[in-house]
Amino acid sequence: MIGSATPIVSIITCFLNEERFLKETVESVLAQDYPHWELLLVDDGSSDASTSIARSYAGQHPGKIYYLEHPQHANRGLSASRNAGIARARGELVAFLDADDVWLPQKLSRQVALMQQHPQVAMVCEASEYWFSWEDAQRDDVVLYVGDGMAEGVYAPPQLMLRLYPLNSSAAPCPSGLLCRMQALQRIGGFEAHFTGANQLYEDQGFLAKMYANEPVYVSKGCHNRYRQRIGSLVQSVTEGGKYHQVRRYFLEWLESYLHQQGIDDPQVHKMLRKALRPYRQPLLHYVTSLPQKGLQLFQKH
Repeated sequence: MIGSATPIVSIITCFLNEERFLKETVESVLAQDYPHWELLLVDDGSSDASTSIARSYAGQHPGKIYYLEHPQHANRGLSASRNAGIARARGELVAFLDADDVWLPQKLSRQVALMQQHPQVAMVCEASEYWFSWEDAQRDDVVLYVGDGMAEGVYAPPQLMLRLYPLNSSAAPCPSGLLCRMQALQRIGGFEAHFTGANQLYEDQGFLAKMYANEPVYVSKGCHNRYRQRIGSLVQSVTEGGKYHQVRRYFLEWLESYLHQQGIDDPQVHKMLRKALRPYRQPLLHYVTSLPQKGLQLFQKH
């Protein structure tokens, strides 16, 4: 339940050397038509002008925008930075806005309304606009709906784990499209701080998996966030560096351990997880079972 008719939303924006985009991100928060928010700008050890940009906004908007950093201005990774923001947040609701993304003005008002209409849900997630045109006006932006168009509504655990990436292929929500209840964040233990380095690619999926496994989630057809697509992103560097499968295996084996520790024994989830792990643990079996039927027959003859 939300205790107030106008609950405070704590917005957590973590950044590391994002001087190119941070101003636009913060300005999209200032443009929200829902005024009951605080913005926590969490510096993950920046060495560029983004530190001074964040400090400047905090100075201009006392009581609304706050600058946070780790001790000794350390770089501790995105999940640890999100957790630092959660620890300092005072809102009943928590939203995440990545430091190179932007929100449309109705993002908070629409999602807060959904939270009030569905007091049983721990999180609202919406579609995201994959934003290419910010850099190239000739490219079309693409809206990806959670689950590639699955029905709007409440999904009990662990339905979304079965329906969405990374155990299934349908689109998962982006962090900038989420709104969560603080109590739910505390129940699941926030983000997994060990997802660092290249493994940080899956840090949001670790968090989402914990939500899907334990809490009811509302999937919205709304789209009030723009997910900037750009060269130099973590996705690009991990993929081009040939580390994607290393990172995916790390996530899947963590998920296996997490489900065991939590006593979550849904047979469908475990079946899908075993299938996802097969390429890494049983590569020959994976190769044989993934062959087209004709190729499989030829393989069996030899």
